[in-house]
Amino acid sequence: MSKKDDIEKKTEALLTPIAEANGVRVYDVEYVKEAGEWYLRAYIDKDGGVDINECVDVSHALSDALDVDDFIEEAYTLEVSSPGLGRQLKKDRHFANSIGQDVELKLFKPRDGVKEFAGTLKSFDDTTVTVTINDIDETFIRKEISVIKLALDF
Repeated sequence: MSKKDDIEKKTEALLTPIAEANGVRVYDVEYVKEAGEWYLRAYIDKDGGVDINECVDVSHALSDALDVDDFIEEAYTLEVSSPGLGRQLKKDRHFANSIGQDVELKLFKPRDGVKEFAGTLKSFDDTTVTVTINDIDETFIRKEISVIKLALDF
């Protein structure tokens, strides 16, 4: 397990009871380096969405827990937020909760000259994702997908 994965896993373990105590659930945790700075991002959600006060409460509690466990060596910025309307689907639980919803996906390499697709998420397994596009089921290899997210419908 990489250092990044280890930090994300440990943070999610700390975050889960904090989220539950605040009436929300963990959507995702990511530890990323952007422009030379480290960010620990915790995404929380609940039916109907989360508000700023829930994010603040979870952020304070998580920050305190991280200070106690102190398993991250480098300086980082902690961010707690909603995953947003166009949330990325990364984990099996994200896919499972999104069956039947419209998604947009981008591939690392074009398929028949096309890298971007939109349709309805039909199914998934450990290695593939099936999306219905214009009444045709298209199956994509998960490791070939750079991003898959819920489509924004205005």
